[in-house]
Amino acid sequence: MKPEKLRQLMDEELDARVRELRDQIFNLKVKHSTGQLENLASLGVTRHDLARALTVKSERSRMR
Repeated sequence: MKPEKLRQLMDEELDARVRELRDQIFNLKVKHSTGQLENLASLGVTRHDLARALTVKSERSRMR
């Protein structure tokens, strides 16, 4: 998700998105460890999305 779209989300929606991305990363790690993950790049993409969301969250906390 692009940072511009993340910045348009409300605080509650952004928190939900962070939780969702963390759950996705956990599930992808489990699939990778069991050998069921076919696309290894999806783990990296999800990590980057989480980093973007956390960056937007951090920017908001610094502005208050």
